[in-house]
Amino acid sequence: MDEWEKRLQALGLRIPPAAKPQGTYVPAVRAGNLVFVSGQLPMRDGLLVHKGKVGRDLELEQAQDAARICFMNLLAALAYLGITPGQVTRVVRLGGFVQCVDGFPDQPKVINGASDLCREIFGEAGAHARAAVGVNALPLDAAVEIEGVFEVAG
Repeated sequence: MDEWEKRLQALGLRIPPAAKPQGTYVPAVRAGNLVFVSGQLPMRDGLLVHKGKVGRDLELEQAQDAARICFMNLLAALAYLGITPGQVTRVVRLGGFVQCVDGFPDQPKVINGASDLCREIFGEAGAHARAAVGVNALPLDAAVEIEGVFEVAG
């Protein structure tokens, strides 16, 4: 069992199947050693798990869980290309979008749900650049959406 598999197992997680795109795009595109993963929603088994506006419909902890689910779906999108977490040499960047009420100041805390999980899975290779922004609306009324850029071996 690879190190990343042990880490996922210890966290009680498994990489889900890649979510079906919600538009005309593919889950991920590889360009050289970089993989650009399309924005992922908090989908589990084909269903949106967390929807609505953070600060009205969801509490911070629920939004952080949504971010964790989004990160697992980023890994699923890598698997769509046949890439395992063991091939990731660096998580380069995460971009996080939080559907929230006006004046909600804690977008970085929400996206920490994904960033913290990233570090737990990839260790130092999971230290990444990031953006965390608040938005008025997201597809399907999702509470969070996260996109990523990964460097991969070979």
